[in-house]
Amino acid sequence: MNFQEKILSGRFVVTSEIGPPKGIQTKILLEDAELIRGRVDGINVTDLQSSVMRLGSLAVSFQLKQKGFEPIYQLTCRDRNRLALQSDLLSAAALGIKNVLILTGDHTTSGDHPEAKPVFDLDSVQLLQAAKKLESGFDMKQNKLDGVSPEFFLGAVVNPGADPLELQIMKMKKKIDAGAEFFQTQAVYDLKTFEEFISKIKHVKTPIMAGIVLLKSAGMARFMNKNVAGVFVPDNLIKEMEEAKDKVAQSIDIASRLIKELKPMCQGVHIMPIGWDKIVPKVLDASGL
Repeated sequence: MNFQEKILSGRFVVTSEIGPPKGIQTKILLEDAELIRGRVDGINVTDLQSSVMRLGSLAVSFQLKQKGFEPIYQLTCRDRNRLALQSDLLSAAALGIKNVLILTGDHTTSGDHPEAKPVFDLDSVQLLQAAKKLESGFDMKQNKLDGVSPEFFLGAVVNPGADPLELQIMKMKKKIDAGAEFFQTQAVYDLKTFEEFISKIKHVKTPIMAGIVLLKSAGMARFMNKNVAGVFVPDNLIKEMEEAKDKVAQSIDIASRLIKELKPMCQGVHIMPIGWDKIVPKVLDASGL
């Protein structure tokens, strides 16, 4: 079964994430992917993560597909107008890439080219609608596509720690109405917050995958608490990282504990290693996945 079939069948699914390099050398990236071959159900490819100029998500997604992996192509609204966004969706379909995660994208001021002009011609809801329109055989202006229409399995993101949560749930519903078929969440560290989120969306049938970002240090945790909206790392986890003699081992332990406790509440986990790709297999081992 492919990723779509697994998640729609109700199976617990696992995805990881790869960030394209700042250059064209993908040898190390593909070697890291080999470490999780057969261990994950899909591999997200980030689209200029944190607004840093890198190799494109589409190129890396295609290379992964050529190697027999199942990519989840991330597409952000930040850098392209509606012409380019629709064109890139068609390009993905033409290359046999079906899984697409639609995001708004971080603002350009947070990246390494802060003077770059942000586009945001469409938001994530509108881009989901555009993708569904393409599937029906038409572009956003009702122009008919030539030949066979593209097919996508569309995903979106949701932030369980958003405040106010009600607005996030409203936007989540809009994304579902627009065509989202699965969700991956922002990083989850506070189980009570996630449990509250799940309790408020019991009526939602769309599969939800909890996001797991590997903690690298207490400093990283404090930075996220201060600067990343909707992310809260509890004090006890910060203390664990601060006192740990082996930061990597402690990060693996924290991630595996979170995964085990989150598993009954969701339909999958999405692991974001943020450069620690080589320890993902150890997280999977410790989690029993």
